[in-house]
Parts: sequence; C-alpha cells; structure tokens
Amino acid sequence: MVNRVILIVLDGVGVGAQPDAAAYGDEGAHTLAHVAEAAGGLRLPNLEALGLGHLGALAGVRRTSQPDGCFGRMAALSKGKDSTTGHWEMMGVVLEKPFPTYPNGFPPDVIESFQQAVGRKTLGNYAASGTTIIGEMGVQHLQTGSPIVYTSADSVFQIAAHERVIPVEELYCMCRTARKLLAPPHQVARVIARPFIGEPGAFTRTDGRRDFSVEPPARTLLDSLKAGGYPVIGIGKIEDLFKGRGLTRAVPAKNDTATLEETLRALRSIPRGLIFSNLIEFDMLYGHRNDAAGFARALQAFDARLPDIIGGMQQDDLLCITADHGNDPTMPGTDHTREYVPLLVYGARVANGVNLGTRKSFADLGQTIAEGLGVKRLAWGESFLHVVMQG
Repeated sequence: MVNRVILIVLDGVGVGAQPDAAAYGDEGAHTLAHVAEAAGGLRLPNLEALGLGHLGALAGVRRTSQPDGCFGRMAALSKGKDSTTGHWEMMGVVLEKPFPTYPNGFPPDVIESFQQAVGRKTLGNYAASGTTIIGEMGVQHLQTGSPIVYTSADSVFQIAAHERVIPVEELYCMCRTARKLLAPPHQVARVIARPFIGEPGAFTRTDGRRDFSVEPPARTLLDSLKAGGYPVIGIGKIEDLFKGRGLTRAVPAKNDTATLEETLRALRSIPRGLIFSNLIEFDMLYGHRNDAAGFARALQAFDARLPDIIGGMQQDDLLCITADHGNDPTMPGTDHTREYVPLLVYGARVANGVNLGTRKSFADLGQTIAEGLGVKRLAWGESFLHVVMQG
C-alpha cells in the first residue's frame, strides 16, 4: 500500500500542554503558539497548506478550508519528556518508568567512579545550560584539564571539554566510558559529548556533539523494517537515539541544513523503505536557549524547504511530520516541555483534510507506518492508515 515513508521530526516543536503537564512543571506550555506570538506571527504557507492551522490558534497561520494533507496531534504515553523517550515511543516502545534525572547533580559514587575510570578529576556536576556552564567553568577547565560534567532536567550526563585540552576523540572515549558505568539505577537516557573552542569570554560549542544512548528495551519499528529487508535510513541524531539499532544506514549531519540536504539525497537514491530525519536545531539552539525569535526563523526556514521534499516524493510515498516533545522557549527555565506534538501526513494517495484528532500515543504513527509497509504489528499503537489512505 505504501512503498516509502519520509518521517521528519521537528525536535522540540510541541503544540500544547498535555493534561499531565503540571506534574512536569510545564502547565501552560505551547511551543508553537508562544513562538508565533513572540514573533508577531509566523509565515508558514507550506505547513499551513498541510493543515497546521487546524492544530490551534497560531498567530499568522491560517486554518485553510481545504488542507492538502491530514492533520492531528499525538500525546506521549511514556513517562518522561526527552528525545530518546519520544523517538522510542514513535517507533513502538512505550516506557512505563522514566529515565532517572539529577536536578541536584550526580551522586558522589557516580562521579568518583567516572573520575577513576578516566584518570581525571571533574568540574561542575550540577544542572545547567551548556553555554552557561562552559562560561562559568571554562577557565578552570583550561587550567586543570578537568572535564566539565553537568546535567539538566532531562536524563543526561553531559561532558564538555575544550578541544585544545581534550581532543574530540578522547572526549568520545570518555563518553563511552560513562555510558558503560551508568548502569541501573543510574542508567540515564543519554551521555552527550559537548566539545567547545575559543578563549575565555568567547567560548563556542562546536558541531562535534555526539549522543551515546542506551539501546531500546524491546523491538522497534526500525528492527522490524530492517528484518523485513527494507532500507532504513537514519539522518541526523537518529543513529545516536537508537544506538544504531535497526538502521541499514546512518547519515550524520552537522546541522539542520545538512539534515535536509541528506534527506533530499536519500529521496533521490532510496526508492523504498523508511527515511527518518531529525531536525535538532529547534530544540538545541532555540528552545534550550529561550530564543523564540530564532525558533521562529528556523520554522520558516524549514517551511521554505518543504516544497523540495514534496517535489522529490513518488506516487506511493507517505510524508509524516511530527515532533518528539515540546521545548517552549517562553517558559521559565531551559528544559523540554510536556506537550502534544503535531501530526501532519501528506502523499499523492493521501486523503485531503482528514482530522486525525488527538492520538493516544506517539506509537500510533509507528503502527501506521508498520501497516503501510507491511511488517509485523508493534506492541503499542493504533494505526490510522485506513483513515488517511484513499483508494
């Protein structure tokens, strides 16, 4: 029924607080609406044409009477609001227990074990924005050679180091060491390498970021597709989020521009299967930095490239655009927000203007893709393929 699926995740682009948002400190969050309001309105004609305006009141975005695609929103069923949890649920794995977080820093035994394993003392060990902590600890790091360890409200163990002090490959080795050490009950979702360059007062993080995730605890859609002989192409940080499992090819990308270029390249060269791309900059550069204006510009930049994606599609393709969580840059703090995520579906054989409503789980999308490509049902999720496909 479907020959190829292009799945694009707009990292952090939420569309309104879930009913349980207050439990996460996120009551009132609405990434897209608040970004639109802060920007004085968004110009997103291509997303608008797919039905984006039907997801709520978004300044500048019209509710077109005849959308070209299907539209709706999805709720996270899993506990947590991080990228790993969101992507895993999308691929059919729902977590009933959240990954551990460390708002007061990691316990002494965790830090001591890491220091002993890497042969260096550490700095930091508190929850902070990455750009803030390298400003606070960067000079001491240069003087001592000690890596900067920090976390956030998310389940992450982050290691920052100046490339002149700790070369990038050595930093990656440290992250692999931390990944092995962080076993339950301290099994964080991701260990993240955060290299930076520059001089005091002008430190800059590089694009050498790398995430070291745990493996999904159960079979995912990616595993099923690969076992079924389909090409499964992960572009951007998809490889990191699934520890490479279930992919037939992983394509790194330094930024969203590169991710979109690689997506277009895959459209030209991969005739079937799944092309799975993550656009990280909404979250990494704008949400986490409370930069609503930058967030708005990034949304409009993506919208401007959407015709290129659509133009590269074939008759039996399915384009799905969604997100993994929210990251409302207008909320207090710099963390992810517990929100619904958008669901836009388009294709030559897709019905126009169908309201998919509020899906109970991100896994509904994975189940739909599984049915469309004809592989085994996932453990979670309800397919909406019969609703969107015509003929």
